[in-house]
Amino acid sequence: MLGCLDTMKAEETIAIDLAGKTSIADTMIIASGRSQRHVGSIADHITQEMKARSFGAARVEGLPACDWVLIDAGDILVHIFRPEVRGFYNLEKMWGADRPTALLAG
Repeated sequence: MLGCLDTMKAEETIAIDLAGKTSIADTMIIASGRSQRHVGSIADHITQEMKARSFGAARVEGLPACDWVLIDAGDILVHIFRPEVRGFYNLEKMWGADRPTALLAG
């Protein structure tokens, strides 16, 4: 998924390893898009990529507004934000502050 986000020019992409820390997912990916249109485009591309890679039917929330889109593919959660919304919710701090395995990806 990280390569797909890079292809779509997602910004400030990070992956947080959640394996063994929570039952909601093994990996959380957080990225930003420059505008609502960019966030929606990234989300569409990610869901198409997940289908192509046989991840199954991912649940997608937030597409009408495209301020924050959540793609839940079971073991992988992908959050795509507009920068202002990402700063407000600050999921990196909540999930990655004490987790040394949080990685900055490109």
